[in-house]
Amino acid sequence: MTVKIICDSACDIPQEEGNKLGIQIMPLRYLLGEQEYLDGVTISNTEFYEKLENEDVFPKTSQITPFQYERAYKEALKEYDEVLCMTMSSGVSGCFQSASIAREDYEDKVMVFDSRHFCFSYTVLVKYAVMLRDQGLNVKEMYEKLTEALKKVRIIAAFDTLEYLRKGGRIPGAVSVIGNSLGIKPIITITDGKVDVIKLVRGLKKSYVSVNDYMACGGEIDLDMPYVCGYTGTSSSRMDNFMNDYGNKYFDKEVEELVVGTTVGSYAGPGAYSLAYFVK
Repeated sequence: MTVKIICDSACDIPQEEGNKLGIQIMPLRYLLGEQEYLDGVTISNTEFYEKLENEDVFPKTSQITPFQYERAYKEALKEYDEVLCMTMSSGVSGCFQSASIAREDYEDKVMVFDSRHFCFSYTVLVKYAVMLRDQGLNVKEMYEKLTEALKKVRIIAAFDTLEYLRKGGRIPGAVSVIGNSLGIKPIITITDGKVDVIKLVRGLKKSYVSVNDYMACGGEIDLDMPYVCGYTGTSSSRMDNFMNDYGNKYFDKEVEELVVGTTVGSYAGPGAYSLAYFVK
């Protein structure tokens, strides 16, 4: 059985890499001011951050519609026997619901997997699905393996500022002002499909230590599974510094580095860094 993997652009895998992996990445649409963009298609992640830094706007994202998913299923099934559609967490987006509605006429050939994640933990789940597809598993077997893998996926991130959480209405303005004046860095993970602030630390060096502590205490990393790291903004310096000082000791080869997309980048702002992986 041949399986086509379809996912949305919140997985933060660039379209070019998606083509090499043989997956379809459906772009989310979002507005920056009056201009609409297709995530990763008509604007790159780096260009997004340039606009975020230089223009006083906050992106408004729209979910992929059932019609768009249904059309993607129909096209995929012309060439493939089955479809595995993966979506970002249903806790933050309606994409899972849209994809599930579109499946109604294809229930024997299409399965929809709620990743319960977004950003890099979604990235590694998609890359794991590619591994399963390449091993020759059918869509039901892939779904079962991915469900089991949810227990073992990990993501940790350090934001540089509270300002974009304020712009997105996630925290009060006064908290942002006080936090930024004190150099507060939120340490973030994803729990039950939503962003979870697990710690607030003061200063960049303490953020490095906190991220390292999370990785050291969270279980042995499974190096046979996918893992990635990355950053927000136009500079990778903070990610590179963390990897040089702490992160590289956990891995047996160079870690793929990506630019965080708009789903998390809108609330993180520039200067954040993140890693995602599986534990044994």
